[in-house]
Amino acid sequence: MTTVREATHDLLRHHGMTTVFGNPGSTELPMLAEFPDDFRYVLGLQEAVAVGMADGFAQASGTDGHVNLHTAPGVGNAMGALFNAQANKAPLLVTAGQQARAQITMQANLTNADATRVPHPFVKWSFEPPRAQDVPAALARAIHPAALAPRGPAFVSLPMDDWGAAVVDEDVARLIGRVVGDRSLADPEVVRALARRLERATAPCLVAGPDVDAAGGWNAAVAPAERCRLPVFASPATGGGRLGLPEDHPNFRGVLAPAIGPLGAALEPYDLVLCAGTSVSPTTPTSRAGAGRRDRAGGHHQRPRGGGARASRRRDRRRRPAHPRGAAGRGRRRLQPAGADAAGTTATPIGRRAADVRAALKQVLPDDAVVVLEAPTATAAMRSRLRIGRPASHWFGAGGGLGFGLSAALGVQLAQPMRRVVAVLGEGSAQYAITAFWTAAAYNIPVTFLILPNDEYRILKWFAALESVTGAPGLDLPGLDVRATAESYGVPGVRADGGVEDLLARIVAALDVAGPTLVEVPLAPGMTL
Repeated sequence: MTTVREATHDLLRHHGMTTVFGNPGSTELPMLAEFPDDFRYVLGLQEAVAVGMADGFAQASGTDGHVNLHTAPGVGNAMGALFNAQANKAPLLVTAGQQARAQITMQANLTNADATRVPHPFVKWSFEPPRAQDVPAALARAIHPAALAPRGPAFVSLPMDDWGAAVVDEDVARLIGRVVGDRSLADPEVVRALARRLERATAPCLVAGPDVDAAGGWNAAVAPAERCRLPVFASPATGGGRLGLPEDHPNFRGVLAPAIGPLGAALEPYDLVLCAGTSVSPTTPTSRAGAGRRDRAGGHHQRPRGGGARASRRRDRRRRPAHPRGAAGRGRRRLQPAGADAAGTTATPIGRRAADVRAALKQVLPDDAVVVLEAPTATAAMRSRLRIGRPASHWFGAGGGLGFGLSAALGVQLAQPMRRVVAVLGEGSAQYAITAFWTAAAYNIPVTFLILPNDEYRILKWFAALESVTGAPGLDLPGLDVRATAESYGVPGVRADGGVEDLLARIVAALDVAGPTLVEVPLAPGMTL
């Protein structure tokens, strides 16, 4: 006899989903009973952290991620992270425990009275199996839409007394042997028409978005850009959490602003704007500069214009991208603190020369390193300086909800153990997933955390000025000590408040540590990168 638990393990093995992120409660313990030796459970101390880790892991590994939550309270804690996962198009199987079936009608403690409705806005499919025997089929059904483009989370509520129920072996075999294809192609005539328009254009350009990287399409995007000599722009940072094209490529012209006026000005010289793997949607308040520009650039109209072709391409979910790095320091740029960038600045505090932070990281970052960025004030400048040229090497939360960076960095590192992950975080952002430091220490996940405290929500002060808001409370963050908090969870940290040589040396030392480390680089309030 095969139990629901055994059938579930076999199903997850078949899909390469042997890593489970979660925060268990009493309703999840039966699922975790007899946990297989070939599975890995990664504990987060709060559900939003568990979802963030699963989000980063799923995107970086090419497999569906699996996160297990604690009935209604756990799903509630996870909602903001599920919003981020939806925006990131992360393929996630989200499971949550439920009260025993006989107790649901009685509304016993921990019953999730409407389990499928709570996560519904942020998942592609939400279901609670009507019978215990239906659990494996429900999980299989959830895995498929999660991985189907556009990818995203799918949710299954699982009553706690279902796991020991018997299932028919033949049904399980058919379920596991079932193959579902999910590749689609654009209409060939639409593609040919687009090619003709591209040939006729006198000044075309390409806007490359995050779905290019997610689909493994960097080479496919670079080829026409080079053949047609297209200037290439990245879609606005608000449009996705990955890079659309190698940003060290000579055709790259920069990141488009998420605002009508600047975006229109950037695209004004071009008579055809080809967008791949993105939608360009101006969202930031702006003046009416550029309001009279033509609609192809957005102009003063916030309406979709032009045509499009939709297709999807996805890697085998069980195939992880190979980025061998070997020893911890392989591929790292040589440290040259006495070079031109550092000359004459070694006695100048970093807090007065914020540009040195990104210059130092650029100088010592390993060539195959992965950057996870959640320092809102620093995002544009850090990205512009680093100019990353490898796929799957730059991650940030597409949804804008804070807490993604710290937790996702752990998931990305677990998915890419041969590459070094560097998480660049503001001290305010870190608070939304602060308990992730415990997971980093408990599982010895070798992420290097670069914390940039400035004692304020600097990005909100920028927005306040942009929106002509004065006197807003809650924008200062005095007294936060992320380094001390991380150390209390077991992650050692240092403070780089000397000159450039001090910063370079501390980052290099942190990158050579086999476990998680933190480097704090204090910035003066009001300073941006």
